Amino acid sequence: MSFFKKFFSKKKKEDLDKGLEKTKTGIFSKITKAVAGKSTVDEAFLDDLEEILVASDVGVDTTVKIIDRLEARVKQDKYINTAELNTILKDEINRLLSENNTEGLEDFTIPAFTKPYVILVVGVNGVGKTTTIGKLAHQYREQGLKVVLGAADTFRAAAVDQLGIWAKRADTDFFSKGMYTDPAAVAFETVNYAIENDMDVAIIDTAGRLHNKINLMKELSKIKNSINKKMDGAPHEVLLVLDATTGQNAFEQCEKFSEATDVTALALTKLDGTAKGGVAIGISDQFKIPIKYIGVGEGMDHLQVFNKKAFVDSLFD
Repeated sequence: MSFFKKFFSKKKKEDLDKGLEKTKTGIFSKITKAVAGKSTVDEAFLDDLEEILVASDVGVDTTVKIIDRLEARVKQDKYINTAELNTILKDEINRLLSENNTEGLEDFTIPAFTKPYVILVVGVNGVGKTTTIGKLAHQYREQGLKVVLGAADTFRAAAVDQLGIWAKRADTDFFSKGMYTDPAAVAFETVNYAIENDMDVAIIDTAGRLHNKINLMKELSKIKNSINKKMDGAPHEVLLVLDATTGQNAFEQCEKFSEATDVTALALTKLDGTAKGGVAIGISDQFKIPIKYIGVGEGMDHLQVFNKKAFVDSLFD
């Protein structure tokens, strides 16, 4: 059994295909129309393809890079049908994602010998941050890991309560000091709780206000320093949650949070609700931050570990 088949089940593939249906229709059907009747991939088609990729929120810079690579590939041969073109596109996009460290994990696992594994989750309000935390916690629990959720988003109405509901749903521990408390103190004490209670994973929520960059940097730096005081080397992961439906706005969010803190991984949510799934390719290319998780539906199991081969296959098969 191949690595891909072993770790990417039929159910996950079906969920992914369904979740990317709108993006696939937006890209694949337009490419099919653009190439119809052509015997070669010519300049006119490449111009059409450029428009299709930009409209799918791949981003201008990344689109130009893909087109340049395609031009280099087609100079030597003539590709007369969509299937051959798709093969080249898939190959080039896979290479692009590999170059940007987006290789994907086998499953929802944590590194060995790091306990508790501390994840700091950042992102603006409304992107599905709390939901992603809950679903991620659920997946870790499915692996038999002990998890605590820390409520450091203490100034948004109902944020603490929402995280508490997800903790119950995912069957995890929950740490909170209530509303209007110092987020850095909550983060510190969440890690302390995780250590004292032999937790495997601590996931800490943060405020989603995209206020000016200086305040954002100060707040996130204070939280990170507080965590590191309690556990040297933590947080081990800073996960930025982005909403795929916002398209180019997700690029702006990624830029601001990358400047404010050392983002180490991305979670891209709501792919099932948009035709702008190409944003995954562009963000990976432009920011060189690996996409770790994608959300392809509302169910608890609809948060998936990002598998670049499955993702690209789903778009172009």
